[in-house]
Amino acid sequence: MVNASRRSLLTALAASAASVPLTGLATAPARAADSAVSVQPFAASAGPASARFSVTMPPLDASYFTSVTLGTPLTAAVLPGTPARTEVTSGGRRVALLTHGARTVVLPGPQRTFSENKRPFVDDFRRTLPDLSLPTAERRYWGTSPGGGSWSTLGPADTDYSVVPGTGVITLTTENASRHASLRDDEITDADVRSVAGFDKVPTGQACSYALSFGYQDTHNNYRARLSFLTTGAVELRVEKEVADTVTQLTSSLTLATGVPAGTEWTIRVRREGSRIQVKAWRSASAEPSAWAVDVSDSTFTKGRVGLRALANTGCTNLPVKLAVSRFQVDAANWNVPPSVTHGDWVRVLSRPFDGTWTDEVERNIRGWAGSTAPDVLAYAAMFLGGAPAVTAGAGPAQGKQVLGEAGYGYLDPQGYRYEGADFHEYMNIGWTFDDGAYTGPSSKQVGNLDCSGYTRMVYGYHVGVPLAAGEDTSRLRIPRKSRHMADYSPGVRVDRTDGTNPPAAALLQPGDLVLFNADSGDDSSTVTVDHVGIYLGEDAAGKRRFLSSRKTVNGPTMADLGGASLLDGTGTYARTLHTVHRL
Repeated sequence: MVNASRRSLLTALAASAASVPLTGLATAPARAADSAVSVQPFAASAGPASARFSVTMPPLDASYFTSVTLGTPLTAAVLPGTPARTEVTSGGRRVALLTHGARTVVLPGPQRTFSENKRPFVDDFRRTLPDLSLPTAERRYWGTSPGGGSWSTLGPADTDYSVVPGTGVITLTTENASRHASLRDDEITDADVRSVAGFDKVPTGQACSYALSFGYQDTHNNYRARLSFLTTGAVELRVEKEVADTVTQLTSSLTLATGVPAGTEWTIRVRREGSRIQVKAWRSASAEPSAWAVDVSDSTFTKGRVGLRALANTGCTNLPVKLAVSRFQVDAANWNVPPSVTHGDWVRVLSRPFDGTWTDEVERNIRGWAGSTAPDVLAYAAMFLGGAPAVTAGAGPAQGKQVLGEAGYGYLDPQGYRYEGADFHEYMNIGWTFDDGAYTGPSSKQVGNLDCSGYTRMVYGYHVGVPLAAGEDTSRLRIPRKSRHMADYSPGVRVDRTDGTNPPAAALLQPGDLVLFNADSGDDSSTVTVDHVGIYLGEDAAGKRRFLSSRKTVNGPTMADLGGASLLDGTGTYARTLHTVHRL
């Protein structure tokens, strides 16, 4: 741990001649710019994945800062279009873009690349499913893993799958019928993943097996590390691939134990890096072996899901047999093409809305921001993604509390749904008195969490200083608590809104804008028009417009979600349901 003032750390950053990740920034709330903070360096997890997020800049030396020095005078000109915008230039080049009625200002600065990779997660099945109170068509049989995405269960009957607190259950009721449970993330390449499970019976007649699947394309095409539980009580390990229903052994089978009683849990661990596949398996009550039991190479499937498979061979005579899964864990993983956004736009915030009048005060702000690498709106927003380092406030109302660092979305209810309601101050575990005198207390259950609107308020309110409301607040002077009210009552100006049929074109969309959606989260869907909010980040490497938001499916802020890509282009959920674009 190190202690330093924000000013000295930012000065050191500006003078750096090396590529600087965002994790090197020490930051504090805007209202206490020179307060001390504690910075905990981020250590990348072991295994295939490196840092799960990064914001990098090219080397900055004295020549860069010389090139951004603003001359005299600055020229301000109103641009055509709605909302009205003023472009500020120096020597013929744009140095700022202000929107009339808004506080956000976009300025050119060092080019940055924002990127994100898959978060590690653990599913220990702390829920009860299916929820029998729901209509049959709406029942989820394994639900959603905490941070890993939704489970897909397949074959032969939905009722073969259930979850009781602490255990995911697959019931083998018929012979020679594979049952698959996979996580709906098709883009995983390298991974370090393990599962813990055991059968409730020693099979009779013929064997039963359970496997950890990876590179999973579908039920006919996948890799798997499979444990066969024989009628003798022996346990054998097989590593195999299935291509168009043809199964090929990647190595000879290995006998791991004999005389294993019913109910014994076994852990299977797979590490895949490129074409290299390493596997080990052991009784979960024993220590993990230091060596890999299998080390082979194969490149048939370059990416795919991870999950589980269970099977009772033809001739098994003591069905039903139940596989009880107590843990599914991804320690590290890479996406095939991690999302990345690269541009040189920096988003700053004025102390009051720009009314279209060029003043000495506005000019001083623009000159002060020229070439600055102090954290901006986008930097703060990225500092809540998976793997972001914890930063603790050294002064102010949150003294001693974490104010930046990886955030979740909310805690789980008994059915595995995530509760909404985690506002910015609950992340910090403090109460907050708002401008109108209303007080909201902390929530011990939501520490470290931010729902979608809480995330927006943390970035724009707590860290950047835009006033916040305790609730709905129709004054248009403060950011309301809920996304539905943000769409109508946030301070600033509306950039675009749906015509009721098509999503808005948002031709004047710029980084830092709020993007609000009618994504129909299921909460009061008959009356809610807007139910989700994010912060527009910019165009990704594929030229698609990408945003940041806190999401239930991935359990926290993300720029690439498993429940629907965080894109405003194409036919995905958020491209189809964009409702309002607003500039604070």
